[in-house]
Amino acid sequence: MKIAVLSRNPKLYSTRRLIEAAKARGHEVVVLDVLRCYMNVTANRPEVHYNGHEITGIDAVIPRIGASVTFYGTAVLRQFEMMGTFPLNESVAISRSRDKLRSLQLMSRKGVDMPVTGFAHKPGDTKDLLKMVGGTPVVIKLLEGTQGIGVVLAETPKAAESVVEAFMGLKANILIQEFIKEAGGADIRCFVVGDKVVAAMKRQGAEGEFRSNLHRGGSATLTKLTAKERATAIKAAKTMGLNVAGVDLLRSARGPVVMEVNSSPGLEGIEKATSLDIASMQIEFIEKHMEKNVNPATLTKTRGKG
Repeated sequence: MKIAVLSRNPKLYSTRRLIEAAKARGHEVVVLDVLRCYMNVTANRPEVHYNGHEITGIDAVIPRIGASVTFYGTAVLRQFEMMGTFPLNESVAISRSRDKLRSLQLMSRKGVDMPVTGFAHKPGDTKDLLKMVGGTPVVIKLLEGTQGIGVVLAETPKAAESVVEAFMGLKANILIQEFIKEAGGADIRCFVVGDKVVAAMKRQGAEGEFRSNLHRGGSATLTKLTAKERATAIKAAKTMGLNVAGVDLLRSARGPVVMEVNSSPGLEGIEKATSLDIASMQIEFIEKHMEKNVNPATLTKTRGKG
């Protein structure tokens, strides 16, 4: 089988591990910088070109699309889908998960528990907005933020109002969420492949830091999930339509609540914390479902569906 990995940097840990895992199982792998791909959008014979040549013979594609290139990256992935290539995660599912508000609204509709969340652009009454989510302390997020950037903990009403006003001055869309104090600055990253949580780690924020992102100095350790946590993570991934997802949970007094569903979860932290070969699990998933010619996230045929 010939597999394409859409990644801007073949030296990244996650990309390298996927290449190693695919080759170890006898597959041919090509890495394509998604921004250097270009497309011929035409009836009956869609094409993708790269470095002056048409890309042909790709059986499956693994999208490792960064948040900053979501629009173009999903367009390229959609083109491969039009050509009948099996996508590990489909373009529409990635787009859903990358839109923070849309993903929260979808999970709300499906009954997936999450922190109480308010959404605003230019609230007419900031006090009422804060009251709506249960009052301070609150977490205020830029809608477009990633890896903990643009996330602020406001512990008092005055501080919250100041942050909201500052973001309003930038004409930014913001989410305001209840602060889950009992989580203690930690969250749980659940790695979902298909209909299973194949690994989980607890990420603890650095001392004095409420954000648990590993990029911000957090640490990761192996953790054991409850049955409810597993079910919540799987349901969140299925709600997005993702075959592979990193679902971030907080352990609240009322049970697990979902913070975010990541469509391109990194492998370094989770593989090192759990000592599991998660890259190979993704390749095995492709092998299994390529044989069936069906993408389980959507139950659609993956060949000739353009």
